[in-house]
Amino acid sequence: MTKMSGSMEERHLVLDTRVIDRIDNARLCVAEAAKSAANPLFGEDRPWEMRFDNLYPNVLWDAEEQLYKCWYSPFCVDHRSDGMTLEQRQSTLYTGPPDRDMALCYATSRDGIAWQKPELGLVDYQGSRANNIVLRGPHGAGVLKEAREPDPSRRYKMFTSFKEQDLAMAFSADGIRWGRFHPCPAVNPYQVDGTHYHALWVEERGEYAGFTRLRDPRTAGAAAVDGIRGAWPPRQVGRTASTDFLHWTPATAVFEGIDENLQIYSMPVFRHANLYLGLPAIHDQHTDRVWTELAWSPDTVTWHRVCPGSPLVANGDLVGSCDWGCAYAAACPVILHDEIRLYYGASNYQHTSWRDGFLCLATLRPDGFAYYEQERGDRPATVETAPLAWNNSPLCVTADLSPIGALGVAVLDSEASRVLARGELASTATDATVTWSDPPVGALAGRTVRLRFTLNGARLYSFSFASDPAHAPV
Repeated sequence: MTKMSGSMEERHLVLDTRVIDRIDNARLCVAEAAKSAANPLFGEDRPWEMRFDNLYPNVLWDAEEQLYKCWYSPFCVDHRSDGMTLEQRQSTLYTGPPDRDMALCYATSRDGIAWQKPELGLVDYQGSRANNIVLRGPHGAGVLKEAREPDPSRRYKMFTSFKEQDLAMAFSADGIRWGRFHPCPAVNPYQVDGTHYHALWVEERGEYAGFTRLRDPRTAGAAAVDGIRGAWPPRQVGRTASTDFLHWTPATAVFEGIDENLQIYSMPVFRHANLYLGLPAIHDQHTDRVWTELAWSPDTVTWHRVCPGSPLVANGDLVGSCDWGCAYAAACPVILHDEIRLYYGASNYQHTSWRDGFLCLATLRPDGFAYYEQERGDRPATVETAPLAWNNSPLCVTADLSPIGALGVAVLDSEASRVLARGELASTATDATVTWSDPPVGALAGRTVRLRFTLNGARLYSFSFASDPAHAPV
């Protein structure tokens, strides 16, 4: 369960349009994550877990403690849908009680599959503290553990709204016992809307980025979509910034859906390779279902969607299955040596209906968020990079090859007018070192070159210049 080695700053995902310059007979595809046979991992099985709804899970693998940790947000005051038939769910409009209340709960696991909900003894619920409730009141809390934090009492950070009011921050030494909340009303430029709040450190900008949800009142008069959205303005992803995790700038809209029907409900953000990936939850206003797609950004400010309409975590096919209605990605994926774990909050019926909620898991191969493949199978595809500085490190490639597939690599000069070296990848591999033909690649040190990948029965995910190939996973 070690994280992928090698210099991640030298790793390039092919979904990054800054890296790819030319393609021929190639198409970019989002991988659909494979769902675990163990799903659902856990559900609403405690008296205080009245409704998971979107769950808003935050999952991390704590290498220090060799433990998976999950913070999640059920409604502890609400109505249950236990015992309702499908017909009753379809015919009965869900409306929560006026005093519904959300809690932040905590679960742990040794393997990320079997989860325990420990009795923390912190919060009273109906006369008992024998529960796993960390706090009551935070709504859609984002929780992160930050190794770079020098103050042990601030190692865990929470970015949330409190009872769906102003955004607030809190700190903890262990992620369980939290200090006081620090409200930050300055974040709200017009209306902050309930969502899964999330924050992370952005090294390039020397600041934290916090992600909220906004609704611009200037669009409040837009027509309703099948009566579901009503007069609500479309949802937007808002971004706010801070250097100390206490004082934040007014949030500004940085991302939104492609139209008023397919709206972004929430979007956890994380760093991978040399960019930032977002996991937008797409709420279809017509069908009232939610799935997870993929986006990327160079700086957390400017965002690009990857193959809009192609789910990274798709809904289940069977009505009533644990994730038929909704699939909200957790913050954030757990990146392991041999796979990427995408935990997600799931529900078995539509977003605004009576539904049961669960924690579920889907997985990807390493670097397996998106790939290039042949558009037509009758001839090879070529994928050519923009000019890159060759740093004399071995070139490693991550790709899937069919039993008769092939992936060739050519090093070109910066104008792509001359081939300087040729190589190949013989089989499916992760961070496999390319085997070169003459002349030696070492003679290219310091030159600006392009790479041309030729795909025939192959999928290309990433390439990297390994600083220490002997320790790179293959």
